[in-house]
Amino acid sequence: MSTPGPNDPLPVKARQDAQDWAQHMTEYMAQTAGAALDAGSAEPVFSNCVGKHDEVREDGRYKLSYAVYSSAPLEQHPEAVRKVRAMLEQQGFKIDGYRETIDGKVNTVLDASQESSQYLVTVETTKGGLLLFLVKTPCLMPPTTAETPH
Repeated sequence: MSTPGPNDPLPVKARQDAQDWAQHMTEYMAQTAGAALDAGSAEPVFSNCVGKHDEVREDGRYKLSYAVYSSAPLEQHPEAVRKVRAMLEQQGFKIDGYRETIDGKVNTVLDASQESSQYLVTVETTKGGLLLFLVKTPCLMPPTTAETPH
């Protein structure tokens, strides 16, 4: 699969479908990690797509950032992140960043991307000692807007 070009049409996905996929992906990562998610902590944030020169089109295009937390014990974070890393690599994600500790203390970070879809995922230890599962979409076009002539 090739990387989408700057002039390629945006992928078409309804906001609810994007949120459902992100929720499923965070649940799958957490299950792989052996961590229980705090469903009440889910934070879907939709935002406008901003162009190279800070331009914003008023045609419905959007990005989604979907975050959810787990209160898995800190000492379990490195093994959890290792498991998620292995799963993502099997699914064709590129590992963009990885660490387990800083100065001997647990401080995990796993950043991965999928070239074909341009989705980004992160699993990391947060300041409060929680384990964060995060999915970010590229700029997407809702179906109703995509069907109208340009």
